[in-house]
Amino acid sequence: MIRSVNRAAAAAMCVAMLAGCSQQYAANNPGATSAATGAGLGAAGGALIGALASGGQARGTVIGALGGAAAGALGGYLWNQHLEAQKQALQRTAQGTGVQVSQTADNRLKLNVPADAGFATGSATLNPRLYPILDQLGQGLQQNPTETVQIIGYTDSTGSNAINYPLSDNRAASVKTYLVSRGISGQRIATRGMGPQDPVASNATAAGRAANRRVDIYVAFPPQPAG
Repeated sequence: MIRSVNRAAAAAMCVAMLAGCSQQYAANNPGATSAATGAGLGAAGGALIGALASGGQARGTVIGALGGAAAGALGGYLWNQHLEAQKQALQRTAQGTGVQVSQTADNRLKLNVPADAGFATGSATLNPRLYPILDQLGQGLQQNPTETVQIIGYTDSTGSNAINYPLSDNRAASVKTYLVSRGISGQRIATRGMGPQDPVASNATAAGRAANRRVDIYVAFPPQPAG
């Protein structure tokens, strides 16, 4: 009886440690956090939980791994009715602009802004065509003050890194500046310029290069820390 209690207590401690690891990873890696990452952490630790809870029997280890994966999957961001409402409103506003609005696999709201639609060639100045979309985004952020924003700029592979990295960074910063001008705290918004990194299409074609020139905006409603 005492052994069972001790094993259960150890399993509970492992769950708490896994949750803490998942939250810390999310805080340190906002661009990479996902439910899949949480599932991986959960599965790895879940095997240990199963072994503890079952006295080391293989069946308990497998069950623990599966349960840990399920629990770890919850370590990503949270999708709620507020984000769903924002997504639908932004999709309506973005119709015909080339801006794509979607829910990511890790439950973030994503706006994919083609640079050719949002900026002049070689410029970080916002196209006024984007104003209604960013106004709608800002309205949603004002209504949901716990949401955070990450803005990442990209270029294609033409030109030098000395030009591309600052350009991608400045374009992301321009979006942030606009949102701040609409009353959103700059502390809620992180920006980064990635230059030609992480292409989504081949740079060998004009269409591919156009797809790679972009600004991606992510809005997240993070889970509340346990305890």
